[in-house]
Amino acid sequence: MSDDKAKSKGLSEAAPKPHYLGHRERARERFNMVGGDALADYELLELLLHIILPQRDTKALAKDLLSRFGSFSEVLGAPPARLAEVKGLGDISITHIKIMQAVALRYGRDQIDTEKPILASWSQLIEYCHSAMAYETLEQFRILFLDKKNRLIADEVQQVGTVDHTPVYPREVIRRTLELSATALILVHNHPSGDPAPSAADVRMTREIAEIAKPMGITLHDHIIIGRSGHVSLKGLKLL
Repeated sequence: MSDDKAKSKGLSEAAPKPHYLGHRERARERFNMVGGDALADYELLELLLHIILPQRDTKALAKDLLSRFGSFSEVLGAPPARLAEVKGLGDISITHIKIMQAVALRYGRDQIDTEKPILASWSQLIEYCHSAMAYETLEQFRILFLDKKNRLIADEVQQVGTVDHTPVYPREVIRRTLELSATALILVHNHPSGDPAPSAADVRMTREIAEIAKPMGITLHDHIIIGRSGHVSLKGLKLL
Protein backbone atom coordinates (compact mmCIF):
# COMPACT_ATOMS: atom_id res chain seq x y z
CA MET A 1 0.00 0.00 0.00
CA SER A 2 1.39 3.41 -0.92
CA ASP A 3 2.01 6.08 1.70
CA ASP A 4 -0.75 8.24 0.19
CA LYS A 5 -3.23 5.39 0.39
CA ALA A 6 -2.21 4.57 3.96
CA LYS A 7 -2.64 8.19 4.97
CA SER A 8 -6.04 8.31 3.24
CA LYS A 9 -7.15 5.18 5.08
CA GLY A 10 -5.95 6.56 8.39
CA LEU A 11 -7.82 9.82 7.88
CA SER A 12 -10.97 7.90 6.95
CA GLU A 13 -10.75 5.75 10.05
CA ALA A 14 -10.19 8.80 12.22
CA ALA A 15 -13.07 10.78 10.74
CA PRO A 16 -15.31 12.08 13.53
CA LYS A 17 -18.74 10.60 13.98
CA PRO A 18 -21.72 12.81 13.13
CA HIS A 19 -22.36 15.24 15.99
CA TYR A 20 -25.97 14.11 16.45
CA LEU A 21 -25.10 10.51 17.37
CA GLY A 22 -24.12 11.46 20.93
CA HIS A 23 -27.24 13.58 21.31
CA ARG A 24 -29.35 10.71 19.95
CA GLU A 25 -27.91 8.27 22.49
CA ARG A 26 -28.53 10.72 25.34
CA ALA A 27 -32.12 11.20 24.15
CA ARG A 28 -32.72 7.44 24.22
CA GLU A 29 -31.18 7.17 27.67
CA ARG A 30 -33.41 9.99 28.93
CA PHE A 31 -36.47 8.20 27.51
CA ASN A 32 -35.46 4.98 29.27
CA MET A 33 -34.98 6.83 32.55
CA VAL A 34 -38.07 9.07 32.68
CA GLY A 35 -40.48 7.61 30.09
CA GLY A 36 -42.37 9.28 27.29
CA ASP A 37 -44.79 11.21 29.51
CA ALA A 38 -41.95 13.32 30.90
CA LEU A 39 -40.66 14.34 27.47
CA ALA A 40 -41.65 17.48 25.60
CA ASP A 41 -43.45 16.97 22.29
CA TYR A 42 -40.37 17.89 20.27
CA GLU A 43 -38.23 15.39 22.22
CA LEU A 44 -40.65 12.52 21.65
CA LEU A 45 -41.13 13.44 17.99
CA GLU A 46 -37.37 13.65 17.55
CA LEU A 47 -37.02 10.10 18.90
CA LEU A 48 -39.70 8.91 16.51
CA LEU A 49 -37.93 10.59 13.59
CA HIS A 50 -34.67 8.89 14.66
CA ILE A 51 -36.30 5.58 13.73
CA ILE A 52 -37.66 6.89 10.43
CA LEU A 53 -34.53 8.85 9.42
CA PRO A 54 -31.59 7.06 11.09
CA GLN A 55 -28.93 8.95 9.09
CA ARG A 56 -30.26 12.43 9.83
CA ASP A 57 -30.12 14.96 12.63
CA THR A 58 -33.85 15.25 13.34
CA LYS A 59 -34.06 17.82 16.15
CA ALA A 60 -34.62 20.77 13.82
CA LEU A 61 -37.07 18.76 11.71
CA ALA A 62 -39.10 17.83 14.80
CA LYS A 63 -39.36 21.48 15.83
CA ASP A 64 -40.27 22.52 12.28
CA LEU A 65 -43.09 19.96 12.13
CA LEU A 66 -44.49 21.05 15.49
CA SER A 67 -44.30 24.71 14.52
CA ARG A 68 -46.11 23.99 11.28
CA PHE A 69 -48.85 21.63 12.55
CA GLY A 70 -49.22 22.62 16.21
CA SER A 71 -48.92 19.39 18.21
CA PHE A 72 -47.54 15.86 18.19
CA SER A 73 -50.95 14.42 17.32
CA GLU A 74 -51.46 16.90 14.51
CA VAL A 75 -48.11 15.92 12.98
CA LEU A 76 -49.12 12.25 12.91
CA GLY A 77 -52.60 13.14 11.65
CA ALA A 78 -51.45 15.56 8.95
CA PRO A 79 -52.44 14.61 5.38
CA PRO A 80 -49.55 13.22 3.30
CA ALA A 81 -49.84 16.15 0.89
CA ARG A 82 -49.21 18.60 3.74
CA LEU A 83 -46.30 16.56 5.08
CA ALA A 84 -44.79 16.55 1.59
CA GLU A 85 -44.47 20.36 1.84
CA VAL A 86 -41.94 19.95 4.68
CA LYS A 87 -38.29 20.04 3.64
CA GLY A 88 -36.59 16.83 4.71
CA LEU A 89 -39.56 14.48 4.32
CA GLY A 90 -39.93 12.23 1.29
CA ASP A 91 -42.46 9.62 0.23
CA ILE A 92 -40.94 6.83 2.33
CA SER A 93 -40.60 8.88 5.52
CA ILE A 94 -44.17 10.20 5.11
CA THR A 95 -45.44 6.63 4.75
CA HIS A 96 -43.58 5.70 7.92
CA ILE A 97 -45.20 8.59 9.80
CA LYS A 98 -48.64 7.41 8.68
CA ILE A 99 -47.73 3.85 9.78
CA MET A 100 -46.87 5.25 13.23
CA GLN A 101 -50.28 6.96 13.30
CA ALA A 102 -52.00 3.68 12.40
CA VAL A 103 -50.07 1.86 15.15
CA ALA A 104 -51.12 4.50 17.71
CA LEU A 105 -54.77 4.22 16.65
CA ARG A 106 -54.71 0.42 16.78
CA TYR A 107 -53.23 0.57 20.27
CA GLY A 108 -55.92 3.02 21.37
CA ARG A 109 -58.70 0.86 19.95
CA ASP A 110 -57.30 -2.22 21.67
CA GLN A 111 -57.55 -0.44 25.03
CA ILE A 112 -61.32 -0.67 24.69
CA ASP A 113 -62.19 -3.99 26.32
CA THR A 114 -64.60 -5.68 23.91
CA GLU A 115 -65.53 -8.23 26.57
CA LYS A 116 -67.00 -5.54 28.81
CA PRO A 117 -69.84 -3.06 28.19
CA ILE A 118 -68.37 -0.17 26.24
CA LEU A 119 -70.11 2.28 28.56
CA ALA A 120 -67.75 1.03 31.30
CA SER A 121 -64.76 2.05 29.15
CA TRP A 122 -66.09 5.51 28.30
CA SER A 123 -62.88 7.45 28.93
CA GLN A 124 -60.88 5.03 26.76
CA LEU A 125 -63.54 5.32 24.06
CA ILE A 126 -63.35 9.12 24.06
CA GLU A 127 -59.53 9.03 23.94
CA TYR A 128 -59.63 6.63 21.00
CA CYS A 129 -62.18 8.70 19.07
CA HIS A 130 -60.23 11.87 19.74
CA SER A 131 -56.99 10.28 18.51
CA ALA A 132 -58.71 8.88 15.43
CA MET A 133 -60.73 11.93 14.39
CA ALA A 134 -59.77 15.20 16.08
CA TYR A 135 -57.11 16.18 13.55
CA GLU A 136 -58.77 14.97 10.37
CA THR A 137 -59.22 17.72 7.79
CA LEU A 138 -62.56 16.31 6.55
CA GLU A 139 -65.65 15.37 8.51
CA GLN A 140 -66.05 11.68 9.25
CA PHE A 141 -69.18 9.93 10.48
CA ARG A 142 -68.28 6.91 12.61
CA ILE A 143 -70.65 4.33 14.10
CA LEU A 144 -69.94 2.03 17.03
CA PHE A 145 -72.22 -1.01 16.84
CA LEU A 146 -72.99 -2.76 20.14
CA ASP A 147 -74.60 -6.06 21.14
CA LYS A 148 -77.34 -6.54 23.72
CA LYS A 149 -74.75 -6.39 26.52
CA ASN A 150 -73.37 -3.14 25.07
CA ARG A 151 -70.13 -4.82 23.95
CA LEU A 152 -68.47 -3.53 20.80
CA ILE A 153 -69.28 -5.52 17.66
CA ALA A 154 -67.82 -3.18 15.06
CA ASP A 155 -66.34 0.30 14.66
CA GLU A 156 -66.91 1.70 11.17
CA VAL A 157 -66.44 5.01 9.39
CA GLN A 158 -69.64 5.11 7.33
CA GLN A 159 -69.20 8.43 5.54
CA VAL A 160 -66.45 10.97 4.82
CA GLY A 161 -67.60 14.43 3.79
CA THR A 162 -66.16 17.90 3.34
CA VAL A 163 -64.54 20.31 5.77
CA ASP A 164 -67.90 21.18 7.30
CA HIS A 165 -70.46 18.57 6.24
CA THR A 166 -70.90 14.80 6.10
CA PRO A 167 -73.94 13.30 4.37
CA VAL A 168 -75.67 10.86 6.72
CA TYR A 169 -78.54 8.63 5.66
CA PRO A 170 -80.46 7.38 8.71
CA ARG A 171 -81.98 4.39 6.92
CA GLU A 172 -78.50 3.26 5.84
CA VAL A 173 -77.41 3.49 9.48
CA ILE A 174 -80.28 1.22 10.53
CA ARG A 175 -79.72 -1.17 7.61
CA ARG A 176 -76.09 -1.68 8.62
CA THR A 177 -77.14 -2.10 12.26
CA LEU A 178 -79.46 -4.95 11.30
CA GLU A 179 -76.79 -6.56 9.10
CA LEU A 180 -74.49 -6.75 12.12
CA SER A 181 -77.29 -7.89 14.47
CA ALA A 182 -76.46 -4.93 16.70
CA THR A 183 -78.97 -3.70 19.26
CA ALA A 184 -77.37 -0.38 20.24
CA LEU A 185 -75.39 2.42 18.64
CA ILE A 186 -73.03 5.25 19.49
CA LEU A 187 -72.60 7.85 16.75
CA VAL A 188 -69.38 9.86 16.48
CA HIS A 189 -68.31 12.58 14.09
CA ASN A 190 -65.65 15.26 14.05
CA HIS A 191 -65.66 18.98 13.38
CA PRO A 192 -62.44 19.93 11.51
CA SER A 193 -63.00 23.54 12.59
CA GLY A 194 -62.03 22.39 16.07
CA ASP A 195 -65.28 23.50 17.75
CA PRO A 196 -67.31 20.46 18.87
CA ALA A 197 -70.55 22.40 19.41
CA PRO A 198 -73.43 20.63 17.60
CA SER A 199 -75.19 22.30 14.70
CA ALA A 200 -78.96 22.26 14.21
CA ALA A 201 -78.40 19.71 11.42
CA ASP A 202 -76.43 17.47 13.80
CA VAL A 203 -79.32 17.49 16.26
CA ARG A 204 -81.97 16.83 13.58
CA MET A 205 -80.04 13.91 12.11
CA THR A 206 -79.47 12.36 15.53
CA ARG A 207 -83.13 12.55 16.47
CA GLU A 208 -84.20 11.10 13.13
CA ILE A 209 -81.94 8.08 13.62
CA ALA A 210 -83.24 7.64 17.18
CA GLU A 211 -86.85 7.78 16.02
CA ILE A 212 -86.30 5.13 13.32
CA ALA A 213 -84.24 2.91 15.64
CA LYS A 214 -86.53 2.86 18.67
CA PRO A 215 -89.48 0.88 17.18
CA MET A 216 -86.97 -1.69 15.93
CA GLY A 217 -85.55 -2.30 19.39
CA ILE A 218 -82.30 -0.45 18.65
CA THR A 219 -81.00 1.95 21.31
CA LEU A 220 -79.06 5.07 20.38
CA HIS A 221 -76.90 5.70 23.44
CA ASP A 222 -75.26 8.94 22.35
CA HIS A 223 -73.88 11.08 19.56
CA ILE A 224 -70.40 12.39 20.32
CA ILE A 225 -68.86 15.28 18.42
CA ILE A 226 -65.07 15.48 18.47
CA GLY A 227 -63.10 18.72 18.20
CA ARG A 228 -59.41 19.46 18.65
CA SER A 229 -59.91 20.86 22.12
CA GLY A 230 -62.46 18.37 23.41
CA HIS A 231 -65.77 16.70 22.75
CA VAL A 232 -69.51 17.21 23.22
CA SER A 233 -72.13 14.60 24.06
CA LEU A 234 -75.61 15.28 22.69
CA LYS A 235 -77.01 13.13 25.47
CA GLY A 236 -75.04 15.16 28.01
CA LEU A 237 -76.57 18.32 26.52
CA LYS A 238 -80.02 16.71 26.77
CA LEU A 239 -80.46 17.02 23.00
CA LEU A 240 -81.07 13.30 22.61
